[in-house]
Amino acid sequence: MATSRERSLLAIALFSFGAWASPTAHADSVDDAFLNAVKSHGINFASPQAAIMAGHQVCNALDSGRQKSDVAGDVAASSSLDGYRAGYFVGVSIAAYCPRHHSQA
Repeated sequence: MATSRERSLLAIALFSFGAWASPTAHADSVDDAFLNAVKSHGINFASPQAAIMAGHQVCNALDSGRQKSDVAGDVAASSSLDGYRAGYFVGVSIAAYCPRHHSQA
């Protein structure tokens, strides 16, 4: 189960990092595909950089041994996303930034 600190960090990653990210940063093709996939499912962020940072935070959580379902639960709890969209966000984050976690339960 996630600690309140982990949930807070995920919430920050989901919605706040765009405030300080460089507005001149250019997304590469992986970032572009990720952003298009997220947007196509009605998942909105304050900025593209915030979405990308949140995607990487999903991978960081999985790298630390968290289960996909737990990470999706944290995403849902720390955002306005329903369970389906939170799960989709975790899946698209894995596909884009940490495919090594694709085959894990």
